[in-house]
Amino acid sequence: MSTLQGKQIVLGVSGGIAAYKAAALTSKLTQAGAIVHVILTENALKFIQPLTFQALSHQPVYTDTFAEQEPRVISHIDLADRADLVIVAPATANVIGKLANGIADDMLTTTLLAAKAPVMIAPAMNVNMYEHPAVQANMQRLAQFGYRFLEPGEGLLACGWIGKGRLAEPEEIVRAVINFFAGNAAKPQDLAGKKVLVTAGPTRERIDPVRFISNDSSGKMGYAVAEAARDRGAEVCLVSGPTNLPAPPGVTIVRVESVQQMLEAVLQRMADSDVIIKTAAVSDYRPKTVAMHKLKKQGELTLELEKAPDILQTVGQSKTHQFVVGFAAETEELLTYAKDKLERKNLDMIVANNVLMDGAGMGTDTNVVTILTRDGEVVPLEKMSKREVAEKIWDAVIAKQSARAISEVL
Repeated sequence: MSTLQGKQIVLGVSGGIAAYKAAALTSKLTQAGAIVHVILTENALKFIQPLTFQALSHQPVYTDTFAEQEPRVISHIDLADRADLVIVAPATANVIGKLANGIADDMLTTTLLAAKAPVMIAPAMNVNMYEHPAVQANMQRLAQFGYRFLEPGEGLLACGWIGKGRLAEPEEIVRAVINFFAGNAAKPQDLAGKKVLVTAGPTRERIDPVRFISNDSSGKMGYAVAEAARDRGAEVCLVSGPTNLPAPPGVTIVRVESVQQMLEAVLQRMADSDVIIKTAAVSDYRPKTVAMHKLKKQGELTLELEKAPDILQTVGQSKTHQFVVGFAAETEELLTYAKDKLERKNLDMIVANNVLMDGAGMGTDTNVVTILTRDGEVVPLEKMSKREVAEKIWDAVIAKQSARAISEVL
């Protein structure tokens, strides 16, 4: 049986050219067994008609807060109460702004304000609109409310611009919905009683008060690993470099900036940790000297670098009972470099990925990894969401820890 069978999904469609994709999304969700209730904004009606969604969902379509279709209930409250999940796709800058500021002036926004169910937002707009500080601030605020976002794609937009802002494809949204309900099913509490330490995100190594060396890591993989451990019953500490991600509920978060700060935070908590998973993309080098004041432009500048502390190697070489997992982001000879890192840094497991592969780079919502273990096992995984990858990693960690415990008894 599909994980969507019988799930009540409210789909809000706002006024953008991408509204046509919402029809395909409605069809796919309905075919997967979901009961889809569509709400169209007034502007959405300029792009697509209610009859399309009625035919695809086999349900009434809502467009007006005051057009009550069932006298016994108030429609927007009834929909909000019934929803297992609310999706807004496409979500325009206007709708995102209204939601972030609690404005409820139509059927969609009043329903969302009344909804207790989780909400997924799939933005779609011009790249410049998407990158505007007001829109970014509104999305960050909604993320703090607990709203989930489906990142828009990059490419040629309807307006002619090329960039980020294209609505996620219906197949991607359906996959995210399936993953959401699968992830919210009863999880095995196989990490109950365990203390887990995860590092995530990039680090910043200061050149002067306004400049630094860093990388493209978004922290998404590490945050997914931390959330998966939490849901399996672990007590989780997440040491995070600078990211734009909201703190995961139920996880202790320690925010740091530099490699040195991350090293100190990890070593301070290492003794109490049962499992350490280091996903953070730390800087390998840092400026040998840091200017106290902003460096002025005056011809060529030579920046002398020194090796930064190797957190993973320090942990691997000083571990006692801890199960230590590292990550290897490579661009060539993936398995060769990953195996070398696994041995050289005395790890129990390493997760390797080629960041040049489609769907596996930094900042994406998906990853393509290969899990390598100390005893020589090599497990390649196909492209999947970072949360799915996190679950696979924990499955492997738990299996290896169980095997270790059995061998110690024998």
